[in-house]
Amino acid sequence: MPQETYALSLPVAGRRVVVVGAGQAGTPVVRRLLAAGAAVLVVAPEASPEVREAASAGLIDWLARPYRSGDATEAWLVHAAAGDAEVDALVAADAERAGTWCVVEQPEPSTSAAHAPVGRAGKVALVGGGPGAADLITVRGLALLAEADVVVVDRLAPRALLDDLSPGVHIVDVGKSAGDHPVPQHEINAVLVDRALAGKRVVRLKGGDPYVFGRGGEEHDACVAAGVPVEVVPGVTSAVSVPAAAGIPVTHRGVARGFSVLTGHDDAGRVPTSGDHTLVLLMGLARLERTCAELIARGHDPHCPAAVIEDGFGPRQRTTVATLATIAARAREMGVRPPAVAVVGDVVRRSPAWACAADRALALAGARAYGAEGGP
Repeated sequence: MPQETYALSLPVAGRRVVVVGAGQAGTPVVRRLLAAGAAVLVVAPEASPEVREAASAGLIDWLARPYRSGDATEAWLVHAAAGDAEVDALVAADAERAGTWCVVEQPEPSTSAAHAPVGRAGKVALVGGGPGAADLITVRGLALLAEADVVVVDRLAPRALLDDLSPGVHIVDVGKSAGDHPVPQHEINAVLVDRALAGKRVVRLKGGDPYVFGRGGEEHDACVAAGVPVEVVPGVTSAVSVPAAAGIPVTHRGVARGFSVLTGHDDAGRVPTSGDHTLVLLMGLARLERTCAELIARGHDPHCPAAVIEDGFGPRQRTTVATLATIAARAREMGVRPPAVAVVGDVVRRSPAWACAADRALALAGARAYGAEGGP
């Protein structure tokens, strides 16, 4: 017979909390604890991209191995979220002996067709979440999230929205970063199809727009081939919105008549070389120096204005400006980190950051001239 439970709201700010498990059950727990200011230790042999990124940034501690008795000795609170009944039971028993608060996360309900909701067909919605800020998703996308049984989420999607989902919603983290694709695309396609065929309402939450370098077309085709109803909800693409956040319009009357959007892996030589055609580079920070050299070799003016915008609409948004010939070196000097969008073209001069850089250059030149004339 199941025991009755008593719900509490615990102040965890500054307290040591151990989370055993960093997968589908443990990841949202870590996210909520970080938001509450807890000092988090994760114990898990594998971890989701979100947890690995938090560990790399020094936001949490991560023991990358299976749980051992004693790992939670110094904890004020323990979350058993391994997704393995035996491991979770061991964690709970250790916490009981130590007199430590322990929450055992309930296992995810089966998603097999035999357990599909009666009378309800599954479906998939490919939702563009916009450039990252939670309030830039479309009204339609937000409504579909509120109805979802399963949310399959990307690394650059507006993850703050996940905190508002109902407790029973299953979150599948398939986030990718440069050189790290823990869940291959064919497996993501399979997750969407399998969950929908099991009667689930699935939202594939992406950053930007599903059809702008988001592989949404492949996911759409996989659903159609499997007979799964699929809807595409456009999103605000970072190719336009992130430059706008930095004060850079990709087109402007009398300055730029058009623009091209490439990933960092595309051949930059295929785009027009004039400054009145804006070039936007997505996911191109690691290859920025090579791309700039290719553009110059193909006839682009090395003095053409260029900018890199980090974390558009995020807490560390910053714009770095220079010329096409110097932007890669300037980005290294400034310690620019992904996610970042690069812009090349005369429209960069409209950014406040460009005006500030020009003012600094004039001030420096004036100081040098004053010194040369015998000033202090």
